[in-house]
Amino acid sequence: MKFSEIVEKLNLATNRSLTASVATDPEITGAAPVDEARSGTISYIEGAKFASYTASTNASALILPLDESLQAQCADRNIAWIAAPDPRLLFAQTIALFYQPFRPTSEIHPAAIIHPSAEIGENIYIGPHAVIQAGVKISAGVCIHPNVVIYPDVEIGEGTVLHANCVIHERTRIGANCVIHSGAAIGSEGFGFVPSATGWVKMEQSGCTVLEDGVEVGCNSTIDRPAVGETRIGQNTKIDNLVHVGHGCQIGKNCAFAAQVGMAGGVKIGNNVILAGQAGIANQAKIGDGAIATAKAGIHSDVAAGAIVTGVPAIPHKVFLKAAAIYNRLPEMYQSLRQIQRKIDR
Repeated sequence: MKFSEIVEKLNLATNRSLTASVATDPEITGAAPVDEARSGTISYIEGAKFASYTASTNASALILPLDESLQAQCADRNIAWIAAPDPRLLFAQTIALFYQPFRPTSEIHPAAIIHPSAEIGENIYIGPHAVIQAGVKISAGVCIHPNVVIYPDVEIGEGTVLHANCVIHERTRIGANCVIHSGAAIGSEGFGFVPSATGWVKMEQSGCTVLEDGVEVGCNSTIDRPAVGETRIGQNTKIDNLVHVGHGCQIGKNCAFAAQVGMAGGVKIGNNVILAGQAGIANQAKIGDGAIATAKAGIHSDVAAGAIVTGVPAIPHKVFLKAAAIYNRLPEMYQSLRQIQRKIDR
């Protein structure tokens, strides 16, 4: 499509009037990374770190920050441009103009196994070898890919997508427009065992798991149900691959958890929290709204709202950076200490 058409569609999608240069109106066939872009593609520049690419990219159009110097550089190279305060967000919306994920047309495959008591809404896709057990309620527009297994008394909200080979355990509630990726297990048994004189005694996990609207769960992630009560994931929270959410955790809205994050049972996390890769949260810890844990952080106690923590055990990020600078100097500091000790001994 023409660049001017892209600008018009983005104006409608974002409900705002974007600043753009349409002196040249190239044909755009797709989106690409700025360092790999070729003629006919659109890319983006996110801040000063990538500004040098305006002089070297082969893209026919760029999404720029609100920077007049970058706009002038694009004009000098006859590159069409759009300016926005959030180039990466606008680029994400641009990709959606060219690509939509695979979505099969509505049908129930004859090889699917559906219990007679299950309630199936309209415009549903259910793939081959999917298993839907007793008492399941599936709302309109749901897409269930092959080999999905849904245990009894599960509810699935409108427009939700369950990718191949995921498992939804009994009594789970999944809201509207959620995405559960392949291999994920939602509502599986929490790790509940009580020590006794004769060994471990299993505590049955009678609770349930609730995913509110817009939650996404990555491949091979697990969200456990508790012994009693519920595990809850708040609206619009995004969970990467290989993440473990323990039994009874309460997760707020708009959180983002990167791959291999793990949290023990009973963790409480506020809204807009970010956990970077391999962060670990100890049993019953509380994390306040807007807090950030950097990669591999080990959180053993509560984290205040808005805090940024790093390290094992996790400490304030600025303190960690100071400590890390000292750590690099420990060998020479040790030698100095030995020299001082020798002088004292003499």
